Amino acid sequence: MENNNSIWKKEGQNNRKFRTLEQNIETDVCVIGGGIAGMSVAYYLAKEGKKVAVLEKDRICSKTSGGTTGKITSQHHLFYNYLIQSQNKDFAKKYLKANEEAIQNIEEIIQTEKIDCDFERKSAFVWTKNLDKLQMIKAEVDSVKSLGKNPKFTNEIEILGKIEGAIEFENQAQFHPVKYVNGLAKSILENGGEIFENTKVVEYQKRDKEFTILAEAGGNTKQVKAKYVVVCTRYPIFNVPGFYFLKMYQELEYGIAIKTDTKLKGMYVSVEVPTISFRDYEENGENYILIVGNGHKTGEKTEENGFEVLENFAKTYFPDKEIVYRWNAEDTIGLDKIPYIGEYSEVRENMYVATGFKKWGMTSSNVAANLITDKIMGRKSQYEEIFNSTRLEAIKNHEEMKNMLKEVGESVIMPRLKGEKGKKYCAHLGCEVTWNDVTKTWDCPCHGSRYEPDGKLVEGPSVYDLN
Repeated sequence: MENNNSIWKKEGQNNRKFRTLEQNIETDVCVIGGGIAGMSVAYYLAKEGKKVAVLEKDRICSKTSGGTTGKITSQHHLFYNYLIQSQNKDFAKKYLKANEEAIQNIEEIIQTEKIDCDFERKSAFVWTKNLDKLQMIKAEVDSVKSLGKNPKFTNEIEILGKIEGAIEFENQAQFHPVKYVNGLAKSILENGGEIFENTKVVEYQKRDKEFTILAEAGGNTKQVKAKYVVVCTRYPIFNVPGFYFLKMYQELEYGIAIKTDTKLKGMYVSVEVPTISFRDYEENGENYILIVGNGHKTGEKTEENGFEVLENFAKTYFPDKEIVYRWNAEDTIGLDKIPYIGEYSEVRENMYVATGFKKWGMTSSNVAANLITDKIMGRKSQYEEIFNSTRLEAIKNHEEMKNMLKEVGESVIMPRLKGEKGKKYCAHLGCEVTWNDVTKTWDCPCHGSRYEPDGKLVEGPSVYDLN
């Protein structure tokens, strides 16, 4: 079994390496982050004729994008009834349209660039076995119908058999995310773009209308001068301006891949908590089922092994299984559950951000790439307002804000007031980190930075090792 390595990142799957930044450079657009969002932004801008440079701290598609289920769907769990209630019907309709268009855009990119990434159209389901959750399913069906899409309701699905209910979105898709991003990389290079791996951005400066990005690479600090900057680091690494640390948090999820003879016709995710999401994948005549979920807020102390729920599900429904991969991945969630896409701040012209995808980054990344490309190219996007990244409405979610402030108090203020010795503090904003015995990492409960046992940075928003 391969631990902490998803099926997408196995040996030889992502074998192309890109050079480290070795000298100061100038470019039109500097994209920070080489996941699917950053690479999609770079792809579209390079096709528009912009000179683009991507800076990735590790390797492209090595973090969240390489730990996803690879579902390409506008069905973002039970979300549209929530959007209608919290926003309005027109807002929800635009959100749905943006993500439906993203599915088609991704398919068009795959066809245009001839990317072999196992793209396959399938239905997506959200299901429940609990009678007390059935009304949530029915309300979602009614809400989606009111937006002009025709979902189906069913009380039986493959593998699980009879259930209380499920909502089905037809004509969704799945693919191999790392192969797809490698295809984007090929096109970026062919269109004059540059990609740098093992190049960690630590700071930026702005003078007049030009940005200077400072990046550590090979033990040295290099500079990238650019007219535009796009931050696609999952959780924004620059605290000021923008103040995204007040508007979002991170969750850690676990994943396993099992080898089995079973093939699936659809893609599935449960309403119940802990969440279970599963889909199949075939490679070289062998069939796998990916089972992902059982998430919790990063840094939250849990009593159970994060993989046990997934493994018990596999034992129940796939008795012929052999567990071959086990991994974990983070994602960011805004307080109002809607992605932040657009200007990094109202006071930082020509700097953009894409974050808060809420575990639905395959379509959200394409939405972000198109919206940001439009803004840089001087075009108006019909989706600017619903993804407005400078909005403050999220802070009005008083319950989540109260929880966040409580965690900051418990993680920053109380340990220092008590003068406790031997504590470890995150290099981001000084919160006390907790030990995750499952992943063997130090995790920050405030903003989700994670560190190896020796303190080496694994994931941000921190850009430095553990204090």
